[in-house]
Parts: sequence; structure tokens; C-alpha cells
Amino acid sequence: MAKVVVIGVAGEHGLWVADLDAGTVTPLPHAATGHLRTVVDLRGAGASVIKGVDVAIAVRSTASVASGHMEG
Repeated sequence: MAKVVVIGVAGEHGLWVADLDAGTVTPLPHAATGHLRTVVDLRGAGASVIKGVDVAIAVRSTASVASGHMEG
């Protein structure tokens, strides 16, 4: 199972790294070279890139998740 997830939120610049074991989310310093650079370029053109994640839902606050409101 993956223990680290790279996250980008639609409409926002930059990527984040979520370390599930450590329970942390930190900004990804400059994106990259190689395949991650390709992902950044595709994202800039409006594409979504998903690999190894089967659920991802953006909401406005943790209260929205806790109350079952998943409309974002």
C-alpha cells in the first residue's frame, strides 16, 4: 500500500505531499523533472492524473467531511 500521496487541488497552483505514516501534509518544493514534470505539465493543461488512488473528494472543510456533505 502507498504510504505517500502527491496531491494537487484543481484551480490551485502547486502540489502537496501527504505522508500517511507521519500524518503530515507539506508543500512539494519545485516540481520536478522526469515523470512528475510531465504530470505538472498535463495538470497545467487541465488534465487530471490519477494513479493508485481509488477515492479523492475535495471539500471546503473537515466539518463537511464529518457531517457527510461531500458536495465540495
